[in-house]
Amino acid sequence: MSTELEKSFVEFFKPNQRLIHKVCRIYTDNGEDHQDLFQEITVQLWRAFPGFRGEAKFSTWMYKVALNTAMTLFRKPQRKELQHIDIDVSSLKMEYDTYEDDEYKLKKMYKAIHELSDVEKALIMMYLDDKPYKEIGEILGITEGNARVKMNRAKNNLKTKINRK
Repeated sequence: MSTELEKSFVEFFKPNQRLIHKVCRIYTDNGEDHQDLFQEITVQLWRAFPGFRGEAKFSTWMYKVALNTAMTLFRKPQRKELQHIDIDVSSLKMEYDTYEDDEYKLKKMYKAIHELSDVEKALIMMYLDDKPYKEIGEILGITEGNARVKMNRAKNNLKTKINRK
């Protein structure tokens, strides 16, 4: 692919990469899986980038790709093995941020989030990122009203799980 395309990808990717870490944090429970999923999402974003038309915000599109990748690869109870892919993303010359947080409340919340369904995980993550319901609906392919209903159920389920710990 062209150098211009690589440059453009890096410009979009770099300021938004923390949302990938959030997706990884919610769908994995150890550092190795986190890194594997982060790399897989990055590869999928790179592969799909030539098709990004800018009709939605880049972060919305990125969420959609990241969530679809995470839900596909890390479905419970049976996780799929990550396959070796012959794309060298290191040639894109990007610096990656790290995402670590050891606060007790945050760990407790993430532990409860891990117990949610895939869709509920996605909803809670986008809620925590202050995504509007319209954008949440776009990302998940549902109506804004359906996103509101599902969000209320997910929040109630999360509260129940946090309070019993």
